[in-house]
Amino acid sequence: MTTLHNLKRLQQLIWVLIYGGLLTLVLGFSVERHDEALGWSMAVGGGCVALLGAVLIYVRSRLKAN
Repeated sequence: MTTLHNLKRLQQLIWVLIYGGLLTLVLGFSVERHDEALGWSMAVGGGCVALLGAVLIYVRSRLKAN
């Protein structure tokens, strides 16, 4: 079981990962116009980070608070 404090920190991490990942994804598409390799690596990295945040939403839904 987890504490309410830990669940709150997990929720904060989830939203940072999702918004940060989506921002990096969009910036990667913008950078791609000038440097294709860097743009794609940023876009893929940002997409993976946003996906990790989405997976953590599922993990958070399965946790119970003490």
